Amino acid sequence: MDIFNIPKKNFNPQSHARFLKPLQKIFPDTPQLKSRGHRPLKMTFEDQLHALIFFHLQEHESARDLIQHLKEDDFAKECVAPDGGISRSSFSEIINSRGLEQLEYVFQALCSQAQNALPSNYSDLGELVSIDGSLIDAVLSMYWADYRKGAKKAKGHFGFDVNRKIPIKIHLTNGNGAERPFVRSILTKGQTGIMDRGYQSHKDFDLLQDEKKHFVCRIKAKTTRTIIKEQPVDPDSYIFYDAVVLLGTPGVNQTRKPVRLVGYKIAGVKYFVATDRYDLTAEQVATVYKLRWDIETFFKWWKKHLKVYHLIAHSRYGLMVQILAGLITYLLMAIYCHEQFNEPVLIKRIRQLRNTIQNELRTDEKNVWSNNLIIKEQMLYAKT
Repeated sequence: MDIFNIPKKNFNPQSHARFLKPLQKIFPDTPQLKSRGHRPLKMTFEDQLHALIFFHLQEHESARDLIQHLKEDDFAKECVAPDGGISRSSFSEIINSRGLEQLEYVFQALCSQAQNALPSNYSDLGELVSIDGSLIDAVLSMYWADYRKGAKKAKGHFGFDVNRKIPIKIHLTNGNGAERPFVRSILTKGQTGIMDRGYQSHKDFDLLQDEKKHFVCRIKAKTTRTIIKEQPVDPDSYIFYDAVVLLGTPGVNQTRKPVRLVGYKIAGVKYFVATDRYDLTAEQVATVYKLRWDIETFFKWWKKHLKVYHLIAHSRYGLMVQILAGLITYLLMAIYCHEQFNEPVLIKRIRQLRNTIQNELRTDEKNVWSNNLIIKEQMLYAKT
């Protein structure tokens, strides 16, 4: 018997297990991924998710790069890849056709975990959700991703929890997909959506108020308004306007319900912000709108460090699988950085995690090798 033939899956880097720990509470209730035929699955859903998380965590830039690591890297081969490995063609087929229902479930469940685990900033301002779209460069073969002649793009429509600085909702369309229709589905009752001028819709302002969903939305300065009640403002303040108005042209596109309109000036630029938040001061309304930029910071970090827009799938289904996996990875990072360091997500902590995983793996390999030598010496001593 070869005493050195010991499975490497005895290696279990503690840092990697700690990073993935939030998933262990979710997997038992996740909808089961079943084989579509008589053959067993080449990749279970857990294998699929772990491989996708590894793709984002290690900043891979292609499916080819990921598959090579799953075959050649000791940690990936033994702790991430499915038993027997996975070919590139099989991985592509799996990503483009399986796991979406399960990923959507895990994402929402992990959002709930993160919202309970992370501290809530700006609690005095209520539950704030920044809403924006992000274009994703596509290839010409992605015929569904209409954008313009000679260019293909998809668009993700995101809801971002400003209080905890995490993504909480995602919808995917082609690059020309309208953004306004997703606002009401992203928000839940009592939440405040923070939006830029592209989301200005007088009809939607009425509907959101009907549904008891709030909004803070920048509007075009030339928007017609009918003043119902004007509030006094401090002449020394950056706030120069605060009034209850009806927006739009009567009989054409005027709001049914009054809205509050706050005007303020920063660095020579005038902003007009419409809201139904009468409980806030004008200064707080301005602060809420400025927090909208948190989602832009998230987009920049997410794209740069998780390589989420380096396509490993070209179908609408597969791209949604990839994006959800990227969002799940970010949520795991947010929980990990908070629990281990009491910090927001920082790239230095993620790099530190990668290095720690590799160091723990090398330590385990050294210990297994040392134990095997001891066993071999004991066997030789027993024979003599």
